[in-house]
Amino acid sequence: MQVQESSVMSLVEGQQQFQVPLYQRTYKWDQKDLRLLWDDVIEHAEALASGEERSAHFLGSVVLAPGDVSAGGKKVNRWLVVDGQQRLTTLMLAFCALRDHMARLDEREADRIHRQYLVNEFKTGLDHYRLLPTQADREAFRACLDRSPTAGGPDKIGNAYRFFKAALVGLDADADQLDRIESVLCDRLSLVVITADKNDNVYRIFESLNNTGVRLTQTDLLRNYVFMLLPKHGEDVYEQHWLPLQNLLGPDNLELLVWLDLVIRGADKIKQTEIYRYQQERLDQVLRTGGEEGLRAEIADLYRRGRLLDQVLRPERFSGPLAEPLGRLHAWGGQTSYALVLHLLDLLDRKETTPDQVVTALGYVESFLVRRMIRDKSTNNLNRIFNAAPKELETDRPIAEAVHRYLSGERRYWPSDEALQDAIRHRPFYWSGRSSQRFFVLRRLEESFAAKEPVDFAKAKLTIEHVMPQTPTKPWLDQLAEEVTDEGSAEELHALLLHTLGNLTLTAENAKLSNHPFDRKQQILDNSALQMNRQIAETPRWGKEQILARADDLAARAVRLWPAPLPNAKALVDDRREWAQLRAALTVLPAGSWTTYGELAELIGTHPRAVGGYIANRTDVPNAYRALSANGTVAPNFHWLDGRTDDPIDVLKAEGVHFDSKNRADQSQRLFAADLADLLGMDLPQTGVPPLTKESNNEERALRFQALLRENQNTSTAGYVEDLLKTWRRLGGTLSYGTGTDTSCYPLVWDETSMPGHNLWPVVFYPLSGKVEVVFQHLGSRPPFDDLDLRRELLTRLNTIDGVQLAEVKLDMRPSFSMDLLVGHSATMMGSILEWFYGRAESWLVNESGLLPLPPEKD
Repeated sequence: MQVQESSVMSLVEGQQQFQVPLYQRTYKWDQKDLRLLWDDVIEHAEALASGEERSAHFLGSVVLAPGDVSAGGKKVNRWLVVDGQQRLTTLMLAFCALRDHMARLDEREADRIHRQYLVNEFKTGLDHYRLLPTQADREAFRACLDRSPTAGGPDKIGNAYRFFKAALVGLDADADQLDRIESVLCDRLSLVVITADKNDNVYRIFESLNNTGVRLTQTDLLRNYVFMLLPKHGEDVYEQHWLPLQNLLGPDNLELLVWLDLVIRGADKIKQTEIYRYQQERLDQVLRTGGEEGLRAEIADLYRRGRLLDQVLRPERFSGPLAEPLGRLHAWGGQTSYALVLHLLDLLDRKETTPDQVVTALGYVESFLVRRMIRDKSTNNLNRIFNAAPKELETDRPIAEAVHRYLSGERRYWPSDEALQDAIRHRPFYWSGRSSQRFFVLRRLEESFAAKEPVDFAKAKLTIEHVMPQTPTKPWLDQLAEEVTDEGSAEELHALLLHTLGNLTLTAENAKLSNHPFDRKQQILDNSALQMNRQIAETPRWGKEQILARADDLAARAVRLWPAPLPNAKALVDDRREWAQLRAALTVLPAGSWTTYGELAELIGTHPRAVGGYIANRTDVPNAYRALSANGTVAPNFHWLDGRTDDPIDVLKAEGVHFDSKNRADQSQRLFAADLADLLGMDLPQTGVPPLTKESNNEERALRFQALLRENQNTSTAGYVEDLLKTWRRLGGTLSYGTGTDTSCYPLVWDETSMPGHNLWPVVFYPLSGKVEVVFQHLGSRPPFDDLDLRRELLTRLNTIDGVQLAEVKLDMRPSFSMDLLVGHSATMMGSILEWFYGRAESWLVNESGLLPLPPEKD
């Protein structure tokens, strides 16, 4: 190999062509990459204008290998671009934009740039172009060089061309300045050119450069390897199979396919990061036994499986008996099951089974996933279970029966009918699985009513609603008090029933339902198009008896919808799942905080007394002393199980928990069930994240927020909150509003639509619950408040408001305080805090990022 430093001009001058091989990835540079290059070009151009001596800017390396020399006439030296195609393509597009911009001033100069850098003027066809990108990019690239009307399309090539055109227009440059920019592009950008000899292994050079450091994807490396093994048939295979497959699936799903291809063949334990090595070994064997024709057949078979995977990924584009079960798995988000699902479709495509068998088998897969989620089983072993299925399924049985038997097996934890019914009665379903999966279950249950005029779920804006509200009023608690048995209190009973499936439904009327008495909710639900809501409306009252009765009805429907495992399977019943979750919750409980037996009970779906009994008798429960009574006192029967004699209050004080004169822990340091779930990484319904919506919708929600605020908060509180929001707008901020039951308001410094990647807001106002949520958790990843000291200063300032007590332990959480505190002088203090917050954000925007602040909005 030869290595030398070169300018762009020295590299491209003469009759040359740089051809990007088939195995190279497509053009990838985005706005950030382009901006970095352009800033360097302009900086050097300004240095030239001032007469400053400056060394060339190092752009990187280009690795070239000699290619075929064109026959006839004046020869064109052809080089294969082993590495550096992103840089070369970008520079050529910059010259295209410079040429087209120059054409408005001097057409002869534009023509010179075209002939000098972009084309071999005496050659025709493909030889005419100095750079020939990979086939997927050629059409877009040639459009730019040929000044075609399609130049600057929506692809990456078009985006880069448009970027440089816009940058030149923005400069409003004269001819001298354009000459300096051309000079920088030609002579002031330095490249290290590595030229391989004909006998060098170009593939090894490419692999060593790109399989270390900033890596190409596994499929980039595999594509390279495949086409290095296909010198005769590479063009045909690329055109007929690889390029269509790449266009069908896209880069991420192509990598998924190549991985699934290996899993289905029995390599169920490999990771996606190991695709290249495993496929390389397999394809070497194919080439040894079948030559290029055998390898060609393998790529054709991969393309066949790619079309099957497309059915799994986009079932809405297909029809037939498989469309509905595949659509349900897609709606569920069943990526973990893809290996088994693709195996089933593969068997069907090879006519080794029937559509009915596959439909039934997919039903078992859905049931397995749904029942485990309702029972709140861990998902940690799902990949292992599904990836092993293709090689472990019994082949001497119909495929549906084989899948049923396999998923019913030992340690697969497919809940029985009894376990499912118990979970629906008692587990906090609202915290199980992902939000989309919870919606899926309720939708399927609604569809089980088989309404003559079913709801169009694609158009209906439905969300999950608690019938008995999350924030109960006194009438709700008074009613529950009548049904308390061994729960201890109405509050405990409320916590146990609140998030269970029997108390949940779907509705588009969350704001209207809110925490109204049940008779008012009945009137609203009675007008619903959903059968489950009309059924609720027909119930005379809503308490423990009714919620459990509805749970039993829904459980019966669930049993019919999702078939059970085989009754004689050796499945182990993991009744200790909730206790493992309790131990995990106490493990993640930070020092300087505490929780209650009731919060732990709400988290895992059991009684506080059961939690107390478990903690009192188990030596393996970490941080047991951090679980206190609801009033913050140590439980009377608490004792150490390891022989310690310390006073638990002294231990908690040493960790930072504050106690009053009556030995009651500071309530501001208490973590609630939702906090614990958040720490455990459970997928809770999102709060504190402003939606990206159309302005008209935002205006509608603004009116709803105002109406809810005035209806649910006293006049004084509502007035002061409205004044605070007006103050925020005068500062220059904007307001965005949520879409849930409690139509929240987000005072934004800036948002994703106006300042992508920089959305920032200090608090969220909730008009129904009357809470002000401080979004420390979100601020932790958003500058300048990713600085812990700055978040701590915000907490300190908020704590100067009379009645606000935010513990430092919650600096990475989302604590809240009551809106009622923001009246009179306290409202003035809150206004000052908002002004301080906005000022710090604006200063960062100007000083750190170099961006300009947005102008204040007018009221």
